[in-house]
Amino acid sequence: MRSLCLGFVLAAAIAMTASIAVAQKDAATGPYKVLKTAKVGGEGNFDYIFADAEGRRLYTPRSGPMGHLSVFNLDTLEPVGEIPNIGAGGAVVDPKSHHGFSTTKPMTMWDSVTLKVIKMIEVGDARADGIMFDPFNERVWVQSHTPPYSTVIDAKDGTVVGTLDLGGQPEQAVSDGKGHIFIDLEDKGSIAAVDAKTLKLTATYDLAGKGGTCAGLAFDVKNHILFATCRNPQTMVILNSEDGKVITTLPIGSGTDGAIFNPSTMEAFSSQSDGTLTVVKENSPTSFVVEQTVTTMPVAKTLTLDSKTGHILLFSAEFAPAPPGAPARPAGPPRGPMIPDSFVLLMVGK
Repeated sequence: MRSLCLGFVLAAAIAMTASIAVAQKDAATGPYKVLKTAKVGGEGNFDYIFADAEGRRLYTPRSGPMGHLSVFNLDTLEPVGEIPNIGAGGAVVDPKSHHGFSTTKPMTMWDSVTLKVIKMIEVGDARADGIMFDPFNERVWVQSHTPPYSTVIDAKDGTVVGTLDLGGQPEQAVSDGKGHIFIDLEDKGSIAAVDAKTLKLTATYDLAGKGGTCAGLAFDVKNHILFATCRNPQTMVILNSEDGKVITTLPIGSGTDGAIFNPSTMEAFSSQSDGTLTVVKENSPTSFVVEQTVTTMPVAKTLTLDSKTGHILLFSAEFAPAPPGAPARPAGPPRGPMIPDSFVLLMVGK
């Protein structure tokens, strides 16, 4: 009887091992791949990337002494223009007013058709970082790791509507387009829920140690599901946006700095500085699985979605080896200086 039971155990173990191997193979050879790369060069560091699906433009802010906002054709990745002399970290466009905004200090407001600067907007001592356009009331939400942590700007005229102390350092924000904003607090391991009309903090969802240093946030608006991508531990924490209850966690790569959800395919994406793109499939509001891990390029840690084509856009560059004793960075291991003119755009799709 014991040998019979042992036989069943061994058979089950072999079957489980085979299933894991198949799953790993499927994850590596799934439907997504790098469709196109464009080595566009140029000087300056980089952080966020933004796709204007309506205007068919791709915005890549570059920071540093030669800071500028480079603009590319979203379909061909060919350059179409730039806004010089603004060391930007992120950009968004209001498709209705055609006003663009860049996280400079002070903030830069520009015309998305002509790429002409309209005005500069003072945001106090805020070190502008993440940025999001909220269609609910045509406002731009600017996130900062220093007070005021959130600054809200009217996209129509560029006036500052107000500021909000979230009790932590905000990174990425998402909107349901109906008056609710959710923002991950990178230093707190929590998600802030905000009333977009009153600019009031309504709740804070503690991730209870399941995810820390969360730098990406995606949103399935229809099913009220948030996807918080975290660096320590390296997980995607999936939770209900209405009550903050954690549904599940899934593994991702190291050094995440962005997340996006595609409602057309019911997939969440997390980009990582280790050169991977994690694709999570939402089978139902309670069932999620890592569908694929796509190899992209080291330091391709932020991403954007072209909602018309379903393509994911990322960017990166080549870096020299880190000098001995160089400290680790928040988003990954140490690295040397960027190799001049090595800046690359990547388009990922099926």
